[in-house]
Amino acid sequence: MVEYPDLQGKNILEIEPKYYNNLNIDGFSKMMKSPSYCYKFYWLEAIIQLISEGKTESTFDEIIDEMITNAWYSVREFHIHLSGMPLDGQIKDGLERAVLLLTELSELSANASKVEIKNAIKQYNSSVSEDDQIDYTDYVALLMSSVTTIINAISYVLIAFVAISLVVSSIMIGIITYISVLERTKEIGILRAIGASKRDISRVFNAETLIEGFCSGAIGIGITLLLIIPINLVVHHLTGIESLNAILPVAGGAALVVISMALTFIAGLIPSGIAARKDPVEALRTE
Repeated sequence: MVEYPDLQGKNILEIEPKYYNNLNIDGFSKMMKSPSYCYKFYWLEAIIQLISEGKTESTFDEIIDEMITNAWYSVREFHIHLSGMPLDGQIKDGLERAVLLLTELSELSANASKVEIKNAIKQYNSSVSEDDQIDYTDYVALLMSSVTTIINAISYVLIAFVAISLVVSSIMIGIITYISVLERTKEIGILRAIGASKRDISRVFNAETLIEGFCSGAIGIGITLLLIIPINLVVHHLTGIESLNAILPVAGGAALVVISMALTFIAGLIPSGIAARKDPVEALRTE
């Protein structure tokens, strides 16, 4: 046993240098009863095998074929039920079903080579439709796919709400800017009387909308950063995972401020154009 001294209160790292060439049957059987661990075991074994063959790139189908060949001998020779013994007689692991299906379709023995197994898979898959091909459907992967689909759907709904909010906000900013133009009609007339051009009047209101967009975006970013603190505390308390943190990237925050400025600028284009087109004589007569 190798022990490293405790350095400044850090935990001691103990390393067992001996290698025992035996199999923990109890641990292995428990692992094979779990669909998640079973899937990870054969997936990792397939990846390691492909890397050992010198491959730097691989397709998903190649990895699945490698997983089937790795499980072939265990299922055929030792009749191991992957992911546990089926109580209702239905094989619940997709990898085991793939091996048994290939057994029915071919005359391969339990000790068939990997090349023979892969050739049999390719030969059968090339002669049938995609729906009837031999494949590995993992329940954990399906579950994760369902969760991902649900999360994506929720994200799309939230994006839709955000988009609606942005449109409504832009309309409100345009209305507020237009009201400001009506209330400052005389001011516009004075500016035109002392030599301001239509472009100068338009620039005044465009500058105001840009400033409003910057201020609103900066305030929103500040509120978000403040809310992140209690949100992270709640998440850490509920999950117990200290490394799980909600963050707002600097680039993302800057992009949000720019978007806010762009929206307010676009919303103020029509009111600023109305202000620029006002007749200076009529504007001066306005009380």
